Amino acid sequence: MLSDIRIAKQAGFAGLEMAGTKVHDYLESGLKPELVVQALQKHEMQMISINDVAHVERTDDASIHQMLKETEVLSQFAKNVGCTCIQLVPLLALERRPWSEIRKLTAVNIRRIAELGAEYGVRFQLEPVAWSPIHSLSQSLELIEEVGRDNFGMVIDFWHLWYGGKTKPDDVAKMDPKSIYNIHFGDGKKNPPGTVCDETDLRGHYVGDGDIPVRDWVAAVKASGYAGWWSYELVSARHWQMDTQLVADMTSRLLDEYVFTE
Repeated sequence: MLSDIRIAKQAGFAGLEMAGTKVHDYLESGLKPELVVQALQKHEMQMISINDVAHVERTDDASIHQMLKETEVLSQFAKNVGCTCIQLVPLLALERRPWSEIRKLTAVNIRRIAELGAEYGVRFQLEPVAWSPIHSLSQSLELIEEVGRDNFGMVIDFWHLWYGGKTKPDDVAKMDPKSIYNIHFGDGKKNPPGTVCDETDLRGHYVGDGDIPVRDWVAAVKASGYAGWWSYELVSARHWQMDTQLVADMTSRLLDEYVFTE
């Protein structure tokens, strides 16, 4: 975790998202949040979000208990290190149920999460996942309305929304920017029909090497009036094995090229 902060700064980033698994591993090792605060201050960095609490759509008691426990641990850590946002990911537990039921059941859980996080000054960003029942912008906005909490919005993830097939850049351009908490900037491909969707393979492409019309998505976000953070999200089994500093340098350069120099 501490290396990530230093490497991100050296690559030219002003902030970073932290994997929730790294937070849990860090805390379970016995290390304290104060070391993270010191590293962030030393490198003049900000932790902008923690990614993520997953399976937030599950309705069995054991899963709900685990979900709320994770939320409290991550929310406490976030408060301690000055991070104001945690990502939420609904997945497949409600697959094949009617949309109205999926929306209502998921909203009940997220409402509990949002109320718990509010005690720590944390807000939550929904990520619609391409292969899950909640995979479009329209569904996400319906869910945000159903939850009805002012600390719940969404992240615009280029690959997930593009792959999901139900959202166009023009839809993003029409959004209220107050609902957008973060941008997951990236590129990727779709798997051929009849094959397995492996996100860690399909997203393993630098921007410009995939099939997403990235400039159209960037223009749409800007047209909405959004003026917050942009995160380069490279979910790639290949790149995870490469030199972290070189990957960070490349993603920082591409983010500048596509977003901040136009």
